[in-house]
Amino acid sequence: MELIDITWIGLLLVGLGTFFLIGELLVNLRGLGAVLGISFIIYYFYIFTPNTSSLIMMLFIYFVGIMFIFIDGKLINDGTLATIGITGMIFSVALSAPSFTSGLYAVIGVLVGSAVSLLLLKVFEKRDMWNKITLKDRLTTDKGYTTVNEEYEQLIGKTGETITDMRPVGTIKIDGKEYSGISNAQWIPKASKIEVLDVDGTRILVKLISNDKDM
Repeated sequence: MELIDITWIGLLLVGLGTFFLIGELLVNLRGLGAVLGISFIIYYFYIFTPNTSSLIMMLFIYFVGIMFIFIDGKLINDGTLATIGITGMIFSVALSAPSFTSGLYAVIGVLVGSAVSLLLLKVFEKRDMWNKITLKDRLTTDKGYTTVNEEYEQLIGKTGETITDMRPVGTIKIDGKEYSGISNAQWIPKASKIEVLDVDGTRILVKLISNDKDM
């Protein structure tokens, strides 16, 4: 019965800790999410990790994972570091658990906590994260971007080529001018011919027409 209690405590602590920490990255919780999340996670590792050196190591791996998610969402925007970060978080809580069952529940806590934190986007102010992928930034007339919008809207239907690889964000050239473009979750290699499908503010959505390998 004691193992069951410990198992559920691990699930609860990891789930809540991950929920608040990921939630703090996604929305503006004014630091409260970070404080609560760190508290829950530290307490989890404290009660499950047998010695100080292991405690420090597992905490380091978990919070480096959180840092990777932040860097990906803020700077890189391709999901690679975020995936590595989640993997590190899962590894740290599973390795710290006293049994396979406890580790499994801790992993579930990471996954469920991360998923449920997305619900906060419907309630709180969203942070500037993963905008290059989601195309959420909109430059509207009431914000003074009329001229920019008109210039970019004229690109719809035009063709050009990629100056860099698009993974899915990259640099394109249309009519001799370079722009930042994004593909529809498609990896387009450098020097490929592309067509502009849509424009959202200054975000240019393109599709692949052909590349050098097709020639």
